Amino acid sequence: MPADDVTVRRPTLTQVAALAGVSLKTASRALNQEPNVAPSTGRRVRDAADLLGYRLNGIARELRRGATSALVGLVSGDLTNPFYSAVASGIERELRQHGLLLITANNDEDAMLERSLVDAFLERRVRALLVIPSADDHEYLAIEGNRGVPFVFLDRPPDGLAADAVLIDNAGGARSAGEHLLAAGHKRIAIVADLARMAPQRARIDGFVGAMRAAGNRAWEPYLRTDVHDVRHAERTVRELLSLDPAPTAIFTTNNRLTTGALRGMRDHREPPALVGFDDFDLADVLGTTVVAHDMTALGREAARLAHERISGHSGPARTIVISTSIIARGSGERPPR
Repeated sequence: MPADDVTVRRPTLTQVAALAGVSLKTASRALNQEPNVAPSTGRRVRDAADLLGYRLNGIARELRRGATSALVGLVSGDLTNPFYSAVASGIERELRQHGLLLITANNDEDAMLERSLVDAFLERRVRALLVIPSADDHEYLAIEGNRGVPFVFLDRPPDGLAADAVLIDNAGGARSAGEHLLAAGHKRIAIVADLARMAPQRARIDGFVGAMRAAGNRAWEPYLRTDVHDVRHAERTVRELLSLDPAPTAIFTTNNRLTTGALRGMRDHREPPALVGFDDFDLADVLGTTVVAHDMTALGREAARLAHERISGHSGPARTIVISTSIIARGSGERPPR
């Protein structure tokens, strides 16, 4: 029989009881370490469970006893992106201090998938739910909040729902990137942005545009590129920009994936344009890439802290924490116009 046709079934408590030669009730009592089970019977039941590979469903057992789950859910973007993995690391470390466990799922920037994942977590009675949202409307979650499930939103604010949120100063960071490039003498500055429908990206575009308008610079306008969602698309976009006449003398990318793509798109140019990227990333210091940096781990840590406070009984109004940004100048953003 082909391997794909084999169905692997978990051993059942009925099988454990049969192998140990006891009733189902006795097997259950023995494995749950309840009183009035003879030591020899308990050992026989445990030996049978070990032999079959049977394990108790600890979550279900505790919930039946009236206890609450120790699980906190995170609906995230792609965890292969260092941004999301760093955020998850900050969450997990903070929750661990309070005896809570993190479980994660990837929404693939899909609003329908996000909603189904939220439903799945709520069905498993998580203590709190942390969401890096892709959906535009979260009003449907209001009834869950009334049932005592706290929500905390990360990176992107909720829409249609009053809930705690931890955000990055997206507009301020992008504005500082634009000002940094203007100060170096650039006017033809390209901006390569991710999905414009996402609130953080809109804020970064708006912050950059605000810097250009404040300086009275309109030379950047032919070089606006949005909805560039991955490394390969960013590489193609930057190659296209650099083939223009005149080409931009500087580029601002609105997240770490796009910065990586931009670096690939610029690698064959003897005199590459200046580059500033939003989000720091591994090897940016080695590559000499100027970035708008923020503490990604702190983003997760603060969100977990807010969630734990809600779990512990805090019932005040929704709170918003904003993580600050700073320019780290490493060389690429300081190149003069050519």
